[in-house]
Amino acid sequence: MNDYLQAILLGVIQGLAEFLPISSSGHLVIAKHLLGWCGDGEVLSSGKELEVLLHIGTLGSILVVYAGELRQQLFNWRQWALVVVASIPAAVVGLTLEDWFDQAFDTPAIAGFGLLVTAALLVLGQRLEHGKYDLKSLPWVSAVVIGCFQAVALVPGISRSGSTISGGLLTGVDRVSATRFSFLLAIPVTAGAIVLTLKHAVEHGGLDKAGGPEIVGIAVSFVVGWLSLRLLIRLMTQRKLHWFAGYCLALGLATIVVAEAVENGGTARHAAAASDDATMRGTVTAR
Repeated sequence: MNDYLQAILLGVIQGLAEFLPISSSGHLVIAKHLLGWCGDGEVLSSGKELEVLLHIGTLGSILVVYAGELRQQLFNWRQWALVVVASIPAAVVGLTLEDWFDQAFDTPAIAGFGLLVTAALLVLGQRLEHGKYDLKSLPWVSAVVIGCFQAVALVPGISRSGSTISGGLLTGVDRVSATRFSFLLAIPVTAGAIVLTLKHAVEHGGLDKAGGPEIVGIAVSFVVGWLSLRLLIRLMTQRKLHWFAGYCLALGLATIVVAEAVENGGTARHAAAASDDATMRGTVTAR
């Protein structure tokens, strides 16, 4: 597939899945492997670099949609202190297990299992919610718990928005406040991931390969992200998380089955090739 078409497709997926609680990272991992399996094996980018770059667009959409609220809350020191505290777990886990996450972004089966975790979190969050707190009264303990949920969501397939919103609901935060706090949390963790990825790319010459397709993907993710974020804000006034849970469950199971079938098929082809090679060597030796 043409690089620009791939970038547009991945940008749409990122924009839709980043804010809807269905895991943008999981969908991007699955989409890239589908492109490889169904096409000629060539994808726009391997690993997590492209996924993180596409977050530039969705980070921009957060800043646009919440621009008014961010201006009003600019000097709300308690709120930003809560955001900092809740961001620490993801920063620690992300830096400590960076190499593992690089490998995980090349493993669709992990994304499949992550989607199953997302489905479970969404169901638990909706069933056990008991909204006692809003953003003004959000307890520090709740912020830490929500931050731990965000750290778990570094695994592909586990939705960052879904897990942090569910974490908020489970700790007694009302739905609207849990949603807002989730997207406030997205700002530092996403910005940090972008900076680290760009730093790594500069050190290894990766930016030399970036160009038009990546820029197009970022632009598409911004526009689609802006639209999907406004949709989620509207949906969170209702109890609709089970819709997304069912979708994540179905996609997660399908991904695991397909990934297993592809892996088994590859193993079988490798074994057959090895057997043929051994037979040829035996024939040559006999001669």
